[in-house]
Amino acid sequence: MVKIVLLAFLTLLISLIITPIIIKVSLKMKATDKPNHRKVHTDPIPTLGGLAIFFSFLIGLVILQPSNEYHLAIICGGFLIIVLGFLDDLFDISPKVKFLVQIVAALLVVFWGGLQVEFINLPFGGQIEFGFLSSIVTVFWIVGITNAINLIDGLDGLAAGVSSIALFTISGMAIIMGDIYVATMALILFFSTIGFLRYNFYPAKIFMGDTGALFLGYMISVLALLGFKNVTIISFIIPIFILGVPISDTLIAMVRRYINKQPLSSPDSSHLHHRLVSSGFTHKQTVLFIYGLSAMFSVAAILFSMTTVWGSILIFSIALLAIQVLIENLELINSEYKPLTNFFKGLRHKS
Repeated sequence: MVKIVLLAFLTLLISLIITPIIIKVSLKMKATDKPNHRKVHTDPIPTLGGLAIFFSFLIGLVILQPSNEYHLAIICGGFLIIVLGFLDDLFDISPKVKFLVQIVAALLVVFWGGLQVEFINLPFGGQIEFGFLSSIVTVFWIVGITNAINLIDGLDGLAAGVSSIALFTISGMAIIMGDIYVATMALILFFSTIGFLRYNFYPAKIFMGDTGALFLGYMISVLALLGFKNVTIISFIIPIFILGVPISDTLIAMVRRYINKQPLSSPDSSHLHHRLVSSGFTHKQTVLFIYGLSAMFSVAAILFSMTTVWGSILIFSIALLAIQVLIENLELINSEYKPLTNFFKGLRHKS
């Protein structure tokens, strides 16, 4: 395993070399992210950084040659996602087309590769069989996480850093579980992303664009699923915790748009990173705060794998409470949505 880690580390060096080249190519192609009212940068920034992550990842695959029964389908789906992201960064593809291609990539993994969540073992005995819903649940997970990573890509270094923390956690837990394939794939992608982050952290010299955000989301969703499929319901929550920040931010956005009677696909400036900046955090402080939040979710995931059922329930409850406090204090839904605050105010008035 030490040899694998050392060889995977080479992708960090490769990424550090490739990323400046991609910056020059992006500028030559005029593939830049222009400022607008929803974005915090004021100058056009090269936006094909995802290619640096992808090329470094491919070289890592050639060096380490990981393989299992799902490998070919996963890589083919990844190629499809990269092409989608690349074309979207250049030509701004419609959301419907992007969603359709993401479903096709997920279907490749499910029906060609055969990766499905077929059942979950319940903590007190018995199990939930998904039956014909297995493929739907798996596709929903892959497409959902793919878009969740894309949604948090709103500040310099944010999506790359959060993805790196998730990949590091997945690789570490895979090593503990003896899953060499997942550990190797996650380490290659982790080091590729860290090398890119050197140029993407504030102030960013390049953005990953949809090319990188969609690819990272796709790969993380598949690797998380591979590592924890068909296990106990408590263990199934582990990948949800590892991806706690993008998942919660996405779900909160859906609730916010529903409550505020907005289309679910409409963009807004009320995501976690937007609200932190609006509340007075600097750009760098916001990113570091969310890194810390991601790390806390990862620690919770590790504790989940080590504790009892009741301990897991306690951790889960504390996490939900912490998320609710963030929602209300940062007004992530709207300024009137504060049920927890109102509940405690009511108790105080009664006493």
